[in-house]
Amino acid sequence: MALELYLDLYSQPCRSVYMFAKKNNINFDFKKISLFGGEQYGEEFGKINMIRKAPAMRDGEFCLAESIAIMTYLAEKFQTPDHWYPADLQKRARVNEYLAWQHTAVRMHGSKVFWLRVLIPKLLGEEVPKDKMAAALEDLDGSLKLIEEKFLQDRPFIAGNEISLADVVAIVEIMQPVGSGLDVFESRPKLSAWKDRVQAALGPELFDEAHQIILNAREMADNMDINTLQAFKPKLLRLFL
Repeated sequence: MALELYLDLYSQPCRSVYMFAKKNNINFDFKKISLFGGEQYGEEFGKINMIRKAPAMRDGEFCLAESIAIMTYLAEKFQTPDHWYPADLQKRARVNEYLAWQHTAVRMHGSKVFWLRVLIPKLLGEEVPKDKMAAALEDLDGSLKLIEEKFLQDRPFIAGNEISLADVVAIVEIMQPVGSGLDVFESRPKLSAWKDRVQAALGPELFDEAHQIILNAREMADNMDINTLQAFKPKLLRLFL
C-alpha cells in the first residue's frame, strides 16, 4: 500500500506536510479532504485519525496524526537531508524549541486574524468588533517580533544556515493572515528577507502551488454557501470571539 497523506491545503499544517514531502521527492497518494465540508467526521476518515483533524497519514497499516509527528516520521523513514531535522543535538533542539512554541503563539494568533478578517464576518453578516480585531493584531504582532528577535536573530534560518522543519512550519502559519489580505511583511525587512530565503529553498513553484488556495481565500469566502459554516458556528464563536 502506498503512503497516503490526507490533506486540505486551506490548512496550514497540511501545507507544511505537503511542501516537505514534495520537496524531498517522497512519493505519496494525495487524499484530498474538505475540512469545511466536514469530511473529517466521516466514518472512513475516523478509522485513520480518531482526532478528526488533517493532516493524517497512513503508511501501510500504520496511521499517524499531527503534522509535526508526520514530518519527523517522514524525515527519519526516508532519511531526508540532515538540515531538515538535524542530528546535531543543539541544532535539533533549536528546531524542537520553535515547534514546541508555535502552537499557542503564531499559529493561534495568525489563525485568529484570518478567521476574524475573512470567515467570521461571513458567518455573522457583519464585521467583528474593532477591539477584538485590534487585540488579535496585537497578539500576532507580538509573535512575529519573537520570530524575528528570538528565533531568527541574525541567522538565515531558524536553526542556522539551512532550512529546517521549523522554517516550513513557521512560513505556513505566517502566510495564513496574508491570505486575509494582511501584509505581515510590510515594515519587517528581516522577516521579509527570511520569507524570500524559505521560498527559494523550497522552490518558488512549489511554494506558490501550496499557497495558491489560501491566497484566494477571500474570493472563496465571498462565494461560500453560509450553510457550510453553520455547523461550526458555536465552536468558532467560542474560539475567536
